Amino acid sequence: MKTLNVELGERRYPIYIGENVLLQADLLTQHIKSKQVLIVTNETIAPLYLEKVSANLSAYHVENVILPDGEQFKTLDSLNLIFDKLLTCKFSRNATLIALGGGVIGDMGGFAAACYQRGITFIQIPTTLLAQVDSSVGGKTGVNHALGKNMIGAFYQPQAVIADVNVLDTLDDRQLAAGLAEIIKYGLIRNEAFFVWLEENINVLLARDKTALTYAIEQSCIMKAEVVAEDEHEGGVRATLNLGHTFGHAIETGMGYGSYLHGEAVAIGTCLAADLSQRKGFLTHNDVARIVNLFERSNLPVKSPTELNTERFVDLMAVDKKNVDGAIRVILLEAIGKATLPMSVDNLSLMQTLQCYGK
Repeated sequence: MKTLNVELGERRYPIYIGENVLLQADLLTQHIKSKQVLIVTNETIAPLYLEKVSANLSAYHVENVILPDGEQFKTLDSLNLIFDKLLTCKFSRNATLIALGGGVIGDMGGFAAACYQRGITFIQIPTTLLAQVDSSVGGKTGVNHALGKNMIGAFYQPQAVIADVNVLDTLDDRQLAAGLAEIIKYGLIRNEAFFVWLEENINVLLARDKTALTYAIEQSCIMKAEVVAEDEHEGGVRATLNLGHTFGHAIETGMGYGSYLHGEAVAIGTCLAADLSQRKGFLTHNDVARIVNLFERSNLPVKSPTELNTERFVDLMAVDKKNVDGAIRVILLEAIGKATLPMSVDNLSLMQTLQCYGK
């Protein structure tokens, strides 16, 4: 087992990574403050892992909420189902909420924990590759709105993250590929050597080699933990973690939540950001080709949906947390391994990129 730490002073917390860590009761119970525990999960994950997690909590009063599975259910209505259970069971502010699932469950569970009685203990048990390398770490929580993804939420850090590599055995190929999109992102924004390693090992990762997956998860979490420790509330360098996300969120919103997995939309968005980076004079044609090729080899889409015309795409991009005074700002790449802070882009270059990658 690997143990990393997100260094946030008194709010420092561990990330446990390894095989069968889900079955190690002490990893979980040492972070629970009272006898009241609520497990939030979904219809897909509950039959697979709810009983295993509950078995570690026999000494506690455990309740659960099983939500529908899918990005389209990441709403205020779903959030209220969590609050209904907490209130019906008369859970106190010393209660613990465990988010058992992928990024949607982690985001909603964390937001519910942040809001209920102004904050209760929160533990992440991510069950998708994307959640293990990205959304479970760093404290971003929230829900979607019909007009914009993740526009309602809060920064709220967990007490611990328990990432069991073995749960990826039950992950379908599409979800696995979606997680690889976020892993590739880390190499692009912070670590060229890691990007090269991914180029050399992408087939091994797709084959679900446990050693390779553990290494990729560990390296991704190390990089995210470093960024979050430096910039918890995204006032600077943390924004670079959103490479491809302004484009990607526009795709998810415009096509309807759930039509594209988050990682799929981010893959397209990162290719768009790479193309725009070349147009701004940062990347070479060969750099862009390498980036697009790696996403393609990861079984991820690289072209934006033809159903979204450029005007609609730009309108959707205008609803983004990085924008300032109505100006669209995106993360670009100065080089493979080095990202820019959010920067405004001229409309001509943006339209050329959208037209090029919408064919």
